[in-house]
Amino acid sequence: MLTLPKKTNMNNVKDSINRVIAGKFMPVILALVMITSFGAPVLVHADQFDDQINALRAQNNSNQASANQLQTQVDGYQGAIDALQSQINALQDSINTNTAKQADLQSKIVAAEAELAHQKKILGDNIRQMYLEGQISTLEMLASSKDLSDFVDKQQYRNSVQAKIQDTLNKITELKHQLNAQKDEVEKLLKDQETMKATLASQQGQQNSLLAFTQAQKDQYTSAIKTNNSQISALKAQQLAANARFIGGAGNGPACGGGYPAKWCEIPQDSVIDNWGMYNRECVSYAAFRVAASNRFMPYWGGVGNANQWDEDARADGILVDGTPRAGDVAISNNGAYGHAMYVESVNGDGTINISQYNAALNGRYSTRNDLAVGNLVFIHF
Repeated sequence: MLTLPKKTNMNNVKDSINRVIAGKFMPVILALVMITSFGAPVLVHADQFDDQINALRAQNNSNQASANQLQTQVDGYQGAIDALQSQINALQDSINTNTAKQADLQSKIVAAEAELAHQKKILGDNIRQMYLEGQISTLEMLASSKDLSDFVDKQQYRNSVQAKIQDTLNKITELKHQLNAQKDEVEKLLKDQETMKATLASQQGQQNSLLAFTQAQKDQYTSAIKTNNSQISALKAQQLAANARFIGGAGNGPACGGGYPAKWCEIPQDSVIDNWGMYNRECVSYAAFRVAASNRFMPYWGGVGNANQWDEDARADGILVDGTPRAGDVAISNNGAYGHAMYVESVNGDGTINISQYNAALNGRYSTRNDLAVGNLVFIHF
């Protein structure tokens, strides 16, 4: 019973999201309040519902577009968060390595200081011994030696020990200076790395905040779409109930029938547009096909072609509309949100009509009905 909806301009998602939400959701809320107030369908022109239905569908299209754009932003934020986390993890690994290196250098420094103290003690003991020996005269030292060579060997030994200890002291001192320099360098590197880690963590926090905010906005759009779909389903249920009260339980016939082309019938409902701007397997598409197949002119009513609009569209195009049925007419019921269109196959002697139709049960299927009372139907004489 649907026709191709009019085009709807999409709002730019880069506008302020709060303004977009406030601007977009308010018409929907008003529409829902209006829908609830109608109660059970009555025999009135369904234009009362049209603007609300169209607003809901347009709102869903716009909301979905905005939600899709927000999802792109969500994916971007999540990617940035993951990349920052990878950098933080790599930096932490480096910090751990340098911390271990720092501890190792400190251990080596402590060992070098201990060795330096030990060698200083040895040197001190050696100096003291040499001092004591220095109090002995050369003659006494010679006298205490076995021979001259023994005296020379002792003197060379003392000189050698002193030189070796002094060399060791110099090397240990230099090593300590090198270790301290390396430690200072590692400590500076660790400080820089900790600063960088804090910066990355701050950036990650900002990305997480943006992600949470954007996800919340997307969830609002998704929730609005869900609410709109519920209301559209409710309106379709009203349409189905209105059809059932008026034309009985028709609608469980074969998927295709009435000569309706397979290119429109053997594919999912509402998946393509027919030659007159109507969605396939809808009541209006079938009625338009039957009129055109009888070699009569069927106007292009795409965008303004819901069944409950056909009588007004026909009058606007100079086509006769009245309450008297004739074979080949299109019978219009204005019940429900969209109304319903049926093709009059014949008129019975008692004034009832025999009709064929599509989508009476909102399932896109072909069905027929005989001896249908005219009631408040209107008839378009193409």
